[in-house]
Amino acid sequence: MNPYLVGLFVPLIFSVILRKQKKEKKRGVPVEVGGEPGYAVRNYRFTSPVETPQEGVSTIPELFEHSCKLYSDHHLFGSRKLIARETEVSPDGRSFEKLHLGSYDWLSYSQAFEAVCSFASGLVNLGHGKGERVAIFSDTRAEWQIALQGCFRRNITVVTIYASLGEEALCHSLNETEVSTVVCGPKELKKLIDISGQLDTVKRVIYMNDEGVSTELSLAKTKTPWTILSFIEVEKLGRENPVEANLPVASDIAVIMYTSGSTGLPKGVMMTHGNVLSTVSAVMTIVPSIGCKDVYLAYLPLAHVLELAAEAVMVAAGCSIGYGSPLTLTDTSNKIKKGTKGDASVLGPTLMTAVPAILDRVRDGVRKNVDAKGGLAKKLFDIGYSRRLSAINGSWFGAWGLEKILWDFVVFRKVRAILGGQIRFLLSGGAPLSGDTQRFINVCLGAPIGQGYGLTETCAGGSFSAYDDTSVGRVGAPLPCSFIKLIDWPEGGYLITDSPMPRGEIVIGGPNVTAGYFKNEEKTREVYKVDEKGMRWFYTGDIGRFHSDGCLEIIDRKKDIVKLQHGEYVSLGKVESALIVSPYVDNIMLHADPFHSYCVALVVAAPQAIENWAHSKGITFSDFEELCQKEETVKEVHGSLVKAAKQTRLEKFEIPVRIKLLPQPWTPESGLVTAALKLKREVIRKAYAEDLAKLYA
Repeated sequence: MNPYLVGLFVPLIFSVILRKQKKEKKRGVPVEVGGEPGYAVRNYRFTSPVETPQEGVSTIPELFEHSCKLYSDHHLFGSRKLIARETEVSPDGRSFEKLHLGSYDWLSYSQAFEAVCSFASGLVNLGHGKGERVAIFSDTRAEWQIALQGCFRRNITVVTIYASLGEEALCHSLNETEVSTVVCGPKELKKLIDISGQLDTVKRVIYMNDEGVSTELSLAKTKTPWTILSFIEVEKLGRENPVEANLPVASDIAVIMYTSGSTGLPKGVMMTHGNVLSTVSAVMTIVPSIGCKDVYLAYLPLAHVLELAAEAVMVAAGCSIGYGSPLTLTDTSNKIKKGTKGDASVLGPTLMTAVPAILDRVRDGVRKNVDAKGGLAKKLFDIGYSRRLSAINGSWFGAWGLEKILWDFVVFRKVRAILGGQIRFLLSGGAPLSGDTQRFINVCLGAPIGQGYGLTETCAGGSFSAYDDTSVGRVGAPLPCSFIKLIDWPEGGYLITDSPMPRGEIVIGGPNVTAGYFKNEEKTREVYKVDEKGMRWFYTGDIGRFHSDGCLEIIDRKKDIVKLQHGEYVSLGKVESALIVSPYVDNIMLHADPFHSYCVALVVAAPQAIENWAHSKGITFSDFEELCQKEETVKEVHGSLVKAAKQTRLEKFEIPVRIKLLPQPWTPESGLVTAALKLKREVIRKAYAEDLAKLYA
């Protein structure tokens, strides 16, 4: 046979076989369950939900102590030294704080356990009584975890609060839970002082040691009746006056976690120790070969269930956790002094958790740099990306073997250096990840992404895509701690009898389903149910469908559906996910008025992409705000949205007819998005009511 024909057909045959094998692999299987009729699926490897990662361990403090004994000499918590804090002034007169950070200082597992025991004893000596609650109100850092574990050793329920929470929601969270002790960072101490007159039960404040806290400290001591001590002082007090542990049982409430409040005031979700452990044990079966050689970069809010669960997994597996922040993550991050290194470069993590918004920014940043270089560099990147993408999609005509190594070295090595160059697995959660971004990360970082689906109410447990599942747009099979059931939603047209896939509202059951909402029985009864077999179920309000291999895909949300004037239904979240891929878009909120027949949108403009376009067209402007108001700019951005809509096959009525370009980003500090960067629709609608009215005028 002609060798050229062999060379052509053999890869083709192997590609077909490989694709067929991938389709045939079962990841979730149907299961009989109780409760409301529906279509239920479990993880193919486990016939019943898992509850603990280690026999004899039933609570978080038991798990922590077990790991500290097993990995006593290994690094656990790492924090960077602050070398210098400087202020830079931009040409337009604005001031920016820049940090020069050094290497990581580490606490071993045994040292961390000593710190936890000392903090627990210090709380008792400080006067924190039995049955009283502690709130942790701070950015993510090592002291956050030490305080958490210290509270657990005294069976103290911890109230977690986002550092970006506004005054009203902060007062509500602290007063509703009747918190008596608050552990906070320096920035958060200032916020507490400002609302001190509105706090009913706070008696003690423990601040995490940092530079620049002296002003707030003197203010707090003169303006409030609180007992105020530093974190170090509490540890010292406990070290000198040790107290025996008072460990909880699995059914005790570990955490009351306040959601970031995308609608109205935040709700406090009550998580038991058993809830957290079941999610931890399930995730440990999914992450490939996780162990004490792994290094995890922690920078997402620990007040978010995704980060809390992820760090618990790392502790259970004996990993090292290095702390950073979104503003110091990479060498080019906003707060990193030019010429110094970001957290990822210094730490060299092997594992990371990310929300899609951050991965989108990594993708956009790389693409902008490639486009800016142009010429040979851009051509090489495009060819290498195309070749590796073909391989990841299962084609034997893509770049494999030596060619893969070549592209990795020539093209993708510099991209991987952005996150330290050692990443071997990424976990994405908190919101849907676009297929484009998922593939980009697969190719450029050379690492699989495990896309997860879960909620605060299910302790982050739900579903998780396996490391060898290269499909996009799905969130994997049910985690081993969960059963997932679809139930009919006739009003929306989603039924479990739909063809070719069953569709319906997603209901999650298992030991990871939390106890309910704190002091909110009515809402708890509405969305939590217990079936005749004793299994607890949570009704998510999300709409999904199961693929033939047992993997879940999120396709809609009940609350995000709006009926237009002529009867068409628009899924706001679905359309936004399709349109945000435009290079001109940093963020977007679609608005559909039931009294009109079309949609409009508020678009947060991406400065660099739009300014580059303007320069290429010879458009002059004094500042970015003026550029966003120009008719030709609005027309260009709207055109890109229409193009993105057509590529994803949106219906005509789903495409925004008019848009408003906004020059300022939406940040948690602005109150327009949550700490997890989800849109606060009602807040945005109120803030831009006049603009929305004009778009419909």
